[in-house]
Amino acid sequence: MLETIIKQEIEEKEKLKNLEKQGPHPTNKDVFRRLKIIEGQVKGIQRMVENEKYCIEILTQISAVRAALDKAGKVILRRHLDHCVSNAIRNDHLEGKELIDELMEIFSKEEI
Repeated sequence: MLETIIKQEIEEKEKLKNLEKQGPHPTNKDVFRRLKIIEGQVKGIQRMVENEKYCIEILTQISAVRAALDKAGKVILRRHLDHCVSNAIRNDHLEGKELIDELMEIFSKEEI
């Protein structure tokens, strides 16, 4: 029984090492792509302000950037919960509680 658990933990660690060797995680690639798009949107807003575009148009674009950042944050949160937090809890580490406390602290700063 103990041998099986140890063997499973070793296999999980090796899978993680293999993922690390294959380059950035697909979630990171997706978030990076999203952030590049957001960067372009922000630059567009800067041009709109500089060219004194209609305020409502600027506010609409700012709202779109906020929504895009929220979406990117949710993607990162999902990965963190699926990977970091669940692994810590599954392995019965005290770190799991610390990770949850860390998340709660972040969310207490946000307007939910």
